[in-house]
Amino acid sequence: MKEVYALPIIAIVSCVISLLLAFFLLSVKSNNRISNRLFATFLILSAIDLSGWFQYLFFSGLSNFGMAKSMFSFLQMPVLYFYVLSVCYSDFKLKAKHLLHAIPFVIANLVMIPRFYAVNTESKYALFENYNRIWEIIYIHISIELQFIIYITFIFVILNRYKKIYQQNFSDTSSKAFLWLFQFTLASAIIHSVVLVKNILKYTDRGKTFDSVQLLVSVLALIVICWYVFKALKYPELFNGVDSKTQLVTTSIDKKTVIRSEEINQLTSYMETEKPYLNPSLSIRNLAQELNMNSRDLSILINQRLNQHFFDFVNEYRIKEAMNILKNPNKKDVTILEILYEVGFNSKSSFNSAFKKHTGKTPTEYKKLA
Repeated sequence: MKEVYALPIIAIVSCVISLLLAFFLLSVKSNNRISNRLFATFLILSAIDLSGWFQYLFFSGLSNFGMAKSMFSFLQMPVLYFYVLSVCYSDFKLKAKHLLHAIPFVIANLVMIPRFYAVNTESKYALFENYNRIWEIIYIHISIELQFIIYITFIFVILNRYKKIYQQNFSDTSSKAFLWLFQFTLASAIIHSVVLVKNILKYTDRGKTFDSVQLLVSVLALIVICWYVFKALKYPELFNGVDSKTQLVTTSIDKKTVIRSEEINQLTSYMETEKPYLNPSLSIRNLAQELNMNSRDLSILINQRLNQHFFDFVNEYRIKEAMNILKNPNKKDVTILEILYEVGFNSKSSFNSAFKKHTGKTPTEYKKLA
């Protein structure tokens, strides 16, 4: 009985929080307008989906409205996919061709016309007397699961490519956007996996287990939605997209590209004398402009000839600078936190990871030995 009362209450709370966050994203002024609108749309669709757990409190019986509302589940993954694209790529724009992603939603509604939308209430109840054997419902469940698998695979492929491009073009040791999207996608995958188990149990005789799993899904949904709010409040300017036309160096190199040794000497000399790595937001485009080089040629120089990602290349100089400070007896009172900001890092975890990668020791251990 506890599940009966808890489920609608949790669902209502989740819906309210989702809609409030969606309203905030739609109303706030931001450079990430497209991303915010897509995320808000995803939250609204999630709220519509969650309302199925308490709609019986307001609408009784079977209706075309209730069925049409449930079909919006087909739009959640396409919107999530577009959201990921918009965060990863700063030049992403919604186009007419993206409407093709709504085809499964349209087909599902067409499937329900003959025996549900087009009949009276009595016929609807007659059809649903044996819910587990209605081929239209089985088709919808299978279609949603296949859609999820396809989109989640595409999203992880996009994230993998984005991470590689980011590493080759930016000096930050990590991208907050990548971490957020990876966590966001992983959370969605976990919840949907539990939903899949719930849907399978729906076709068995394990009624109590089904109720427990359904309650678990609602709790997980509430936790994840609260996490969305936390992220939105803590990181209002979270994203740093790359241009979608930017290619990976391994795919852009050609036979015409010739890297001369003097270019390597020019690069290393500039890094040692001018110390551009002290700028925490240094990108390969910025560095190329300072060197009067083509950013593509510089990327190939670092990634192919020096066999390093851009952020590894830059952080090597940052770590050397930090080592010099740690060994300097005149700066023994300078804290680790002060040092990491001074040499171009913007977080303690990034500095510690990079320092240990290059020296095999933590900054504190190195300072004691020095």
